[in-house]
Amino acid sequence: MSPQEAKKLIESLTSELQQHNYNYYVLAMPSISDLEFDQMLKQLSELEKEFPEYQDPNSPTLKVGGEITKSFKTVKHKYPMLSLGNTYSEQDLIDFDTRVRKAIGDDFEYVCELKFDGLSMSLTYNNGKLSQAVTRGDGTKGDDVTTNIKTIKTIPHKLKGMGYPEEFEIRGEVFMHRAAFEKLNAEREENGEQPFANPRNFASGTVKMQDSGEVAKRPLDCFLYFLYGNNLPFKTHWESLQAVKSWGFKVSEHIRLCSNINEVLDFIHDFDNERFKLSFDIDGIVIKVNNYAQQQELGFTAKSPRWAISYKYKAQEVETRLLSITYQVGRTGAVTPVANLQPVQLAGTTVKRATLHNANEIERLDVREGDTVLVEKGGEIIPKIISVNLDKRPAGLHKTVYIQNCPECGTELIRKAGEVAWYCPNDISCPPQIVGKMQHFTSRKAMNIDSLGDETIVQLFNSGLLRTIADIYSLSDKKTELLLLDRMGQRSVNNLIAGIEASKNNPFEKVLFGLGIRYVGETVAKKLVQHFKNIDRLIAANTEELVAVNEIGTRIAESVIDYFAEPAHIYQIEQLKAAGLQFEIEEKEIVFESDKLEGKTFLISGVFAQFGRAELKDLIEANGGKIVSSISAKLNFLVAGDNMGPAKLKKATDLSIPIITDNELLEMLK
Repeated sequence: MSPQEAKKLIESLTSELQQHNYNYYVLAMPSISDLEFDQMLKQLSELEKEFPEYQDPNSPTLKVGGEITKSFKTVKHKYPMLSLGNTYSEQDLIDFDTRVRKAIGDDFEYVCELKFDGLSMSLTYNNGKLSQAVTRGDGTKGDDVTTNIKTIKTIPHKLKGMGYPEEFEIRGEVFMHRAAFEKLNAEREENGEQPFANPRNFASGTVKMQDSGEVAKRPLDCFLYFLYGNNLPFKTHWESLQAVKSWGFKVSEHIRLCSNINEVLDFIHDFDNERFKLSFDIDGIVIKVNNYAQQQELGFTAKSPRWAISYKYKAQEVETRLLSITYQVGRTGAVTPVANLQPVQLAGTTVKRATLHNANEIERLDVREGDTVLVEKGGEIIPKIISVNLDKRPAGLHKTVYIQNCPECGTELIRKAGEVAWYCPNDISCPPQIVGKMQHFTSRKAMNIDSLGDETIVQLFNSGLLRTIADIYSLSDKKTELLLLDRMGQRSVNNLIAGIEASKNNPFEKVLFGLGIRYVGETVAKKLVQHFKNIDRLIAANTEELVAVNEIGTRIAESVIDYFAEPAHIYQIEQLKAAGLQFEIEEKEIVFESDKLEGKTFLISGVFAQFGRAELKDLIEANGGKIVSSISAKLNFLVAGDNMGPAKLKKATDLSIPIITDNELLEMLK
């Protein structure tokens, strides 16, 4: 393909993919399948690698992340991000309306919007392209998080249509839908990590991550709700909201133009119950004077605009009786206590159970079976017990003693130093762990066996056809038994076998992640695979060799070693090898650009502004150098970036090993 042909195709694919992103994420009207979209995106990515000079700075491929931000630059807001005055009282809203009428008369309108419980964000666009994204910070200055914000599918890199100002800012709220929050928090709890309190905290923590590739994996969303700029072509806020929708921004459908305060109160009352049906959190309603000229006339106080106010809903709480405490065992063996409650109505749903999180939480609350407890929906999502009404505690209730043995298999529970969760260590024969591991193994991010869903795995486990992950690959020999099961016709069985067979082509990193080794997530699996190349080297690795891998700490290393120390796990891997799964990666042939680094060894550590570590590795190897994983007297150069571990630095200094920057490495190649 000629450069001109590539340029034309890149422009065409970029434009088409941007339109499909808009159709899917903003309009919720996809026009092609996920598979077709992924294939187009892959084609564009490959073309951009071959012809990087033609890549659009706002290419759809950048929404998958990958850049590292070692620190966030502080940026002063052109228009201060002031906070709104807020109230829980309807009388305060009537008083607010009286003040507005006294200042500008009776001829005005209000716009009512939902008050999203997320992270405030300011986006700047120049000539229709996203140039900067900045957090609220202290209101006058915030953090530049542009790289991370570009991974959010609902935020356009390039605007649609015409009529937008040459330069403007648009304000919005970055948030996470409840279903995504629950799923990601459950994974944190299973891995022994502290769960986030609510979706807002999760979204905020995600936006400030250093690796945009990790940000891209977390499904953030964004509603936009206010426009700033010089000489805007609109007279009212309502008019601007309609316009920004046509430019490709996602604006909430739940907005209303109101002619008086009574209509505002009607909107507030409508959403007092409707809010529980939304897929995301709100904590109130925002009321704004519609006309821009009237907003200017009303002006600002030192902290907030006089033309807007927010009404906040009170958190819903209810008392009920704690009937019993039971315990659930997750995929990794983590045991979670659950409060079984006298059914009670809360936030639009009947609540029968609430999480108690862990033993520490039970101790803190001093909650006992038979207590009257106050229940709240944490972040309007997960019911939780927030306190015990001691005045209503019956005499003689026994203090809760956390269980010592697994409720499923009877194995004695363990808790490692520094962790809050108790675990059942019997991952070989504890039923919920076995089922959970198989469900994880077949999940989309692991082996992606769509035809073997969670319910089917439970059915096959209960029927005795599945006992380990390796048994999945023997199902093709059990078609007769499969056909005898409920909802298993010939077509279903054929699809099941075909899906299992296709999964054998998945790369080593997917297989390793699918094994479900504690603390080995997607990113860790990739790093281990890239470093050790095959399963046999990984199995043979000791703690020192494991922690020498970038971002692998002692906790992960110990977990990996413990996993491979179990003979049943090694036997399972041998079975999976025999079934044809991939347990090594293809070694790429390196084409040397020069031999300037021949005979020299390098270790790369830290974060670099100009390069990713993989790029530096490729550069060194392409010029004859060798990468090593640990510091010894034989090491020739330590290539050091920011945030390098102090232990490595000290060891290199003690051994008098030359420490160079990435720029000094480039000088060596000139």
